[in-house]
Amino acid sequence: MQSRSVEVWVGLFVALGLAALAFLSVRASNLAEYSDGDAYTVVARFDNIGSLRVRAPVTVAGVRVGRVSGIDFDKQQFKAVVRMAIASRYDNLPQDTVASIRTAGLIGEQFVGLDPGGAPDALKDGDEIEITQSALVIEQLIGQFLYGQAAKGDKEGDK
Repeated sequence: MQSRSVEVWVGLFVALGLAALAFLSVRASNLAEYSDGDAYTVVARFDNIGSLRVRAPVTVAGVRVGRVSGIDFDKQQFKAVVRMAIASRYDNLPQDTVASIRTAGLIGEQFVGLDPGGAPDALKDGDEIEITQSALVIEQLIGQFLYGQAAKGDKEGDK
């Protein structure tokens, strides 16, 4: 009888552990917060989106106003097309809003940051954000730095 109650307690403990793990995985993946409920869609084209993913946050001044709802490739312009679902309560973003791909922290996940302009007209469903800033690629920056240092060294060697 004693071993039976130990087995029941171990079973409950394992079940609670699995439930906690499932809860944490849903919270970490932001699946609970993702909804296309009351939203409008805007599009932006980028030369490079880095590691931006669907469901990445879209923010204005650090406040999440929407999510990336889709990422495609434009075969004519050779650019990444990012669709964003913006909550309808943020329906006053100016048409000259700037979209840039930013990184949370030094090596964190990437998201879209919106910087509102001053145009009197607001973005509407289906509009395209014209002014974009692509993701910074660390490898390219390091390569440019090293190339600049090598060129600088060659000039000093010529003297």
